Amino acid sequence: MDAELLLINGNFHTMDPARPRASAVAIRGDRFVAVGDSEELREEFSGAGVIDLGGETVVPGFIDAHIHFLAYGLSLGEIDLANTPSLEIALGRVAQRAAATTPGQWLTGRGWDQSLWGDGDFPRAADLDAISSEHPIFLRRKCGHAGWANSRALEMAGITPATPDPDGGEIVRDSRGQPTGILLETAMHALFLLVAEPSDAQAAAAVRLAQAVVHKMGIVGVHTMEAAPALRAFQRLRADGELRLRIVSQIPVSELDDAIRLGLQTGLGDEWLRIGGVKVFSDGALGPRTAWMLAPYENEPKNTGIAVTDEAAMADIVARATAAGLSVVTHAIGDRANRVVLDALEASRKGGVGLHLRHRIEHAQVLDPADIPRFVELGVIPSMQPIHATQDMLLSDKHWGSRSRYAYAWRSLQQTGAPLAFGSDAPVETPDVIQGIHAAVTRCRADGTPGGKGWIPEERLTVEEAVWAYTLGAAYAGGMENEQGSITPGKLADLTILSQDIFSVNPMAILETDVTGTVVGGEFVFGGPEA
Repeated sequence: MDAELLLINGNFHTMDPARPRASAVAIRGDRFVAVGDSEELREEFSGAGVIDLGGETVVPGFIDAHIHFLAYGLSLGEIDLANTPSLEIALGRVAQRAAATTPGQWLTGRGWDQSLWGDGDFPRAADLDAISSEHPIFLRRKCGHAGWANSRALEMAGITPATPDPDGGEIVRDSRGQPTGILLETAMHALFLLVAEPSDAQAAAAVRLAQAVVHKMGIVGVHTMEAAPALRAFQRLRADGELRLRIVSQIPVSELDDAIRLGLQTGLGDEWLRIGGVKVFSDGALGPRTAWMLAPYENEPKNTGIAVTDEAAMADIVARATAAGLSVVTHAIGDRANRVVLDALEASRKGGVGLHLRHRIEHAQVLDPADIPRFVELGVIPSMQPIHATQDMLLSDKHWGSRSRYAYAWRSLQQTGAPLAFGSDAPVETPDVIQGIHAAVTRCRADGTPGGKGWIPEERLTVEEAVWAYTLGAAYAGGMENEQGSITPGKLADLTILSQDIFSVNPMAILETDVTGTVVGGEFVFGGPEA
């Protein structure tokens, strides 16, 4: 077969065990047709166009296996409270936006983290009231499992001292029973109903923006955890020929009945846009201490977190989804949440239904050691986000104590044979894969914290293992391993080109790596000879 394009003089790490290293690839259309030596391929495909990579390192195109892609695109236009070191600085950003916004319009944002602010106490509605009583204000915590509202927003949502806590959520109250402005888990839904969804045009514009941003990070595909507005936006871009990311779109559990009635099944679609599984929330998160635990949080003897979906409901969802041909993609942070999901999936397997489906646990953030081998035994994919470990390690030690030994337990899971799939959880964290690889390999922050060999160094991965989880592991989690994830003849020609060899540099220097090119389907979508 002829080739149209040769990429030569590269340092290719293919993730293909049949040929792990190469210096050149030949591409025809959107597929690799050959992988090998530069001189041999130049001779074999003498009529092809040639791009000399000058020794740069090339890996399969990065895939983010867990992202909220439309939310990420929209967040680029919201108030950014990420990494604000004090309450005062966070409030200053809100005040700046309020001054530029017509009174009465919503102010929304995300990214705050009270653990960075002095005593670590949750902020209050009164803090926002001092900025504006005319603008309703709603700001989501970085984890997305807690919201901070001003009194105007609470009033519009009908939240008063008499409002009961919803199932799976909590309206935080002071000693007098007054709502403080902090809403946990499903208690935020009353606000979600008031904040207008983006129009189809706004959603499409946000996806276009996010696509351009992640292309610069070497990302060629994403598995997104969102509802109908995102899926409509992807379809719109697909129809208009503007979709240049490969999307696996999950179905929210709130839409499970509709999906079953329509006959949707996991895998429907093509190499650009396909249906994944049913996204379920088992529990909350570490930051607001709503992750569902087997034993109470450190120094909180009455708090074991929040069960967003209890045992009976989880078993019912798994049974109905698998019977309909839909895999289950479940958010589980705490050790009890993970066990409840594994128990439900084990019961489903014993029933013999849907054995071909690849179920996933998203985050798998802290595990009881007895549950670690159950992932591979049950065929469950641990879909994890390395940057969570380095961002949350101090909170993990504070709230989980000795249980943190099996927090973000990548090595322990990998050694059992479980196929890791890595992502970012953006906009919770950055989708920058280079930062994720660094976190997986060093278990240190950019400044070297906590020093030494990193936080719980027993769970570190090699660079190759981390890259595998962002490429072939993620492709496997999306049912696409025969199409993407490795540089293999016949697969889609998706590549990420790097400024240095991350496989050989000092691990802390991985953060100095730039993405110099991103290729999707044989075409440069970032960098390349035209850049």
